[in-house]
Parts: sequence; structure tokens; C-alpha cells
Amino acid sequence: MEKYKIFDVHTHIFPDKIAQKAVESIGRYYHIDMYENGTVDALLESGRQLGVDRCLVHSSATHVEQVTAINNYIADVVKSHSNLVGFGTLHFGLDDVDAEVQRIIGLGLKGVKLHPEFQHFVIDEPAMMPVYKGIAGKLPLLIHVGDPDRDSSSPLRLAHVLDKFPDLVVIAAHFGGYRMWEDSRKYLLGRNIYMDTSSSLAYLDPATAVDMIRSHGVDKFIFGSDYPMWRQRDELDRFLRLDLTEAEREAILYNNGVKLLGIA
Repeated sequence: MEKYKIFDVHTHIFPDKIAQKAVESIGRYYHIDMYENGTVDALLESGRQLGVDRCLVHSSATHVEQVTAINNYIADVVKSHSNLVGFGTLHFGLDDVDAEVQRIIGLGLKGVKLHPEFQHFVIDEPAMMPVYKGIAGKLPLLIHVGDPDRDSSSPLRLAHVLDKFPDLVVIAAHFGGYRMWEDSRKYLLGRNIYMDTSSSLAYLDPATAVDMIRSHGVDKFIFGSDYPMWRQRDELDRFLRLDLTEAEREAILYNNGVKLLGIA
């Protein structure tokens, strides 16, 4: 396999003492087997074996009281590992979203990760508007989109937010809608947002994936594995089986992500 520079923009990590419990909880929710244990050491070893140049790490606060600790944890991990980039988290229950956004920036984190189902919010509900307002124009947002069993994170709901906040830089995870790709095509494809490839290539027909990438714009797609839900190697193999040009592969695997986040 030809060596590509790789920036995996969708990886989850957890403190060692809770990592296994967190991973098992995610697996139960999605009814899938989890492949790794979710610790930073396991992620780094996976990356070393595959030759991953950088990983974007994050973790979502399921309760408002967790926000400060999670952001501190991600910042500490990133400071200790030059090949890791960190996103912080926010929560609709924060008293002062703007203050935490400024703290995230001060910690050296590059954006914010949100997950509607795990954080118990609906993407376009009124309680989330101060969060998006606090992020817009300051930090990019990586947000989980899509759940075939719930409507809280649907592509249509994200489209409503994009209409309200045109300055919000968004990475819509999972081709813009996990197992809701027809809705992603209808409501998000072609919008001024990024999409990542995570948790999608095991399900999408390769020709459909390529068509969505090119229809949306190669420059707006970024590689993500959703580790530890999936092995990085398996996700990379699935991506490389897509009928893309070398230039398209290089853009999605590395160049688009580092350009978006301003990484040298």
C-alpha cells in the first residue's frame, strides 16, 4: 500500500480509569462490537502501526459538570503528544458559554465536539442556540449527525442551524448523517460545511460514497475513523478502496484537515 500522510479527525479518548466503561456504553448504544479500549496509549499504538501522522481527539460531556474536566483532560493529553490535536466540548446547561469558549481557545484546543444523543439535546432546539452563537466565528464544530432510531440529530435539523448561523464552521460527521445518507443528500450535500468519512464506509456502497464526495466537493471531505468504534486500519482500507484519484485521496486523508484547522 502506498504511504499517504494521514490526519484522522474523528477519534475518541477517555481517561484510563473510565475508558473501558465508556467504550462498552457506546457499543451498547449502537449495538456494535467495539474494537479498542479508548485509552490514549491504545490510540497512539494504533496510529504508530498504521503510520497515522496526526489524530484529532475529543470526548463529549454527557453532563454539564463534566465540561471543565474533559476540556482540561484533552488539553493535557495534547500538550504531551505533538501528533495529537484536541477539540473541547460544551453543554447547553453551561451558565456562561462564552467564557468556556474563551477558555477552550486559551487551552490551545482547535474546536468543539458535540454529540446530540449522548448529550441529550436536539440539534436545533432553542437551548442550543447560545452554544452555536458562542462558537460561530471562533471555533469549528464537529457534530455527530444521524440516528436511524431518533430524530434529534437529523440532517434536516442541522440544516436549520446552518440557516441561522451562516458563520458557523461545521464538520458534519458520518457523511452528514449516520445511516441517514439520503437525508444528508437532500438537506446537507452542497452546503458550505465539511463532512467526515467516519462510521459510514462499512455501510455505504463505494460508488455512492464517491458520488457523495464529489457532489459535495472533495475539498470539503475529511478522513475520520471514529476510533475506537472502528479500527483505524479497517477504515483506511475501506477508504482506499474507493475509486478516487491520488490527489483526491491526499486531500481527504490529510490536506483538507490541516488546512481547516490551520496546522503547519
